[in-house]
Amino acid sequence: MPLTRRALMTAGLALPAALAAAPARAQPSAAASWPSRPVRVVVAYPPGGSTDVLARTIVPRLQELIPGATFVVENRPGGAAVVGTQAVAQAAPDGHTLALGNNQTHAANAAMLRGLPYDPLADFAPVGRIAEVHHALVVPASSPARTLQDLAARGKGGGRLAYASSGVGSASHVIAESFVRREGLAATHVPYRGGAQATTDTVAGVVDFFVSTWPQVVALVRDGRLRALGIGAPQRLPDLPEVPTFAELGAGYMAVDAWFGLWAPARTPDAVVARLGATLLRVLAEPEIVARLQQQGFAAAPLDPAAFAAFQREEVRRWEELVALTGIRLEG
Repeated sequence: MPLTRRALMTAGLALPAALAAAPARAQPSAAASWPSRPVRVVVAYPPGGSTDVLARTIVPRLQELIPGATFVVENRPGGAAVVGTQAVAQAAPDGHTLALGNNQTHAANAAMLRGLPYDPLADFAPVGRIAEVHHALVVPASSPARTLQDLAARGKGGGRLAYASSGVGSASHVIAESFVRREGLAATHVPYRGGAQATTDTVAGVVDFFVSTWPQVVALVRDGRLRALGIGAPQRLPDLPEVPTFAELGAGYMAVDAWFGLWAPARTPDAVVARLGATLLRVLAEPEIVARLQQQGFAAAPLDPAAFAAFQREEVRRWEELVALTGIRLEG
């Protein structure tokens, strides 16, 4: 039967409604289309330090678990780890640039660095916490100091100690300076750009001591090239029972753990952050990864994006208190 003009008009009016009621063609979600190019994981420290070691352990496994993905670790040191961290804060929020940082980049700098060009809370989307490590105070194997008390006596007995740190304002600087001030020592701070060269110079006897993350020095302590006088662990380590804890030595204030995590720029799509966070949790649940981290001196400490965000807020507050204690502040 031919359609009348009225019928055509009725059909025309019904067409938009029918289209609206019809199921829309599925569009790829942000997570499904990500990644569309290589993902840069920026480490704001030189190669060889604890953060870099952790990145090169975790990042290859992330790549393996995300089909078609390519992840590239990029070292961008400089300016108390500000250079690389700021680069991620300013990157496009599309999940293709990430920061693998730590308590310095995403907590301590906010407390001690005047003019910090990024906000560690507002400018980043937390993906997940990865690991935590203890700090240890180490001296060269040739050092006459056999105990923390011996080292303190040298700094009080008319001599002047030199101590290394992995950078001005780093956790190693803050902890060592706490020791110097609490004990009333004569000491000179020798900052390095990351822990690798600081470790090398401590082994060589260029400096008298170094408060380092445990992964940075554990192999050298085990083979006798460095001597650990104390560690911030809650109890002595099973494989090095001769190393006392800071708490045992009456220096519990030095037991400040370092922690490490992964961030995307703020405003990265929630679906991408969730996919990254879930994949990171899978990596950190693998016994092989957990064992490898332990061998390197790390303890796996996974937190999902929401829990990590809450943890980071508390750490920013804690570092404000630590900075107030030591008086260490930096100019941006």
